[in-house]
Amino acid sequence: MAIFHFQLNSLSRRGGRSATAAAAYRAGEQIRDERTGALHNHAARQDVRHKEIVLPAAVATTATWATQRGALWNAAEHAESRRDARTAREYVVALPAELNHEQRIGLAQAFARHIAERHRVAVDLAVHDPRSAGDARNFHAHLLATTREVHANGLGAKSVMELNGDERHRRGLSSGRAEIVALRARWAQLTNEALAEAGLSARVDHRSLAAQGINREPQPRIPYVAIQMERRGIRSEVADRIRAQYAARIAARGQSARASELQAASAQGAGAQATAVAEREAGASTAHARLEAVRAQARQAWLQMREQTKSPAAEQPEARRVIDKDLAL
Repeated sequence: MAIFHFQLNSLSRRGGRSATAAAAYRAGEQIRDERTGALHNHAARQDVRHKEIVLPAAVATTATWATQRGALWNAAEHAESRRDARTAREYVVALPAELNHEQRIGLAQAFARHIAERHRVAVDLAVHDPRSAGDARNFHAHLLATTREVHANGLGAKSVMELNGDERHRRGLSSGRAEIVALRARWAQLTNEALAEAGLSARVDHRSLAAQGINREPQPRIPYVAIQMERRGIRSEVADRIRAQYAARIAARGQSARASELQAASAQGAGAQATAVAEREAGASTAHARLEAVRAQARQAWLQMREQTKSPAAEQPEARRVIDKDLAL
């Protein structure tokens, strides 16, 4: 079953991270950081199935310098002077296990092109296979994007993704939150198109479970570091706490569902009782109407008979009493 996974990460110096280190790790390469002199060597990785740098179409033939991974990410580091600067954004997406290798690559490339064109940035794409010790369905892609627009001779101004709320409003752009929602929706659309083209019925949805009308608790996200610890046989208190909180939410949701069912059953019982009362009142009203009709009919018949039998002589008092008694039903 295809799943929707879209994660947006920020790489900043404040957290002690660098774009060169991230790029080397995700691409399984060796890159030296010219700013710090550190050598990041991950060439021994065996799970990187595809890697490429995607540029906006407008500069694809002129910004050839940016197709060199080391040059691109060292330029990203040199472009920032602040100690807490953000040097890259990363999009992590799950690739459907139902697709074959070529189809997964094509899907990841389509999303990389979308980001590159939308934000005018360079996107370093790396597609990873599942690790041997993990879930065999965990095909995924890392898309490392520059925070500045890419040009023929280097990196330029900050991309629209990096603009604050006031600047976005001044330019007539949607909010940052709306931008992320739009990217999530586009990834879901591309995934579903790829699944449809492959003749598969599976689909994904970028909306929350509540928005989809699904009443269940989302699966908890265990940090990768905690998962690695558990694979080595080391207990992770973080993972234990997350799972305990998840179990508590499941229990609370179950109690809430049972309370709602009881309330609905009670309301249904009250509703049935009210319906029964209404039906009895309606029946009584109908019976009364019928009785009134019989009385009117009898009275009319009596008046006709009276006209036919009327004589100059006064009516007999006893006869009137008998007729009046019959009409008093």
